[in-house]
Amino acid sequence: MKIEIKYGLLITLGVILWTIPAHLLVPDPCSAVHQLGPLVVFNLLQIAGIFLGASARKRTSAPPVRFKTLVKTGVGISFVYGLGACVFFLLAILVQPQIMCRANGTPDLPFWKLALGAFAGLFIGALIFGLIYSTVTAFILADRSRE
Repeated sequence: MKIEIKYGLLITLGVILWTIPAHLLVPDPCSAVHQLGPLVVFNLLQIAGIFLGASARKRTSAPPVRFKTLVKTGVGISFVYGLGACVFFLLAILVQPQIMCRANGTPDLPFWKLALGAFAGLFIGALIFGLIYSTVTAFILADRSRE
């Protein structure tokens, strides 16, 4: 299995394993657990997944492992994670639409527009933060030897 798919799906699994108990234990989707919790948990999972995936790429590749290779690996992991998380939340919303919180400024928006904005934010946010986390991770792990 490719490193990007393996670690991207592991991050997605972590998101699922956090989201389901959180919604079962705290049913109000507008509570702080559901507003701030995902920001912390999802980003920590993404950082850990990118670091572990880049470390695996470094172990399996022939030296020297370049900065660009590790950044591409991290962005690929983030792409798989973002796509997997969007699919999970789409299925969750289809099963139980009340898990989404309507923000104060969006009471008159149709539900599909609200969901589309949330999915776009999740996917694009995963890619942008994935690029940042991958760059930092690659800076730490890349070989710096001169040829």
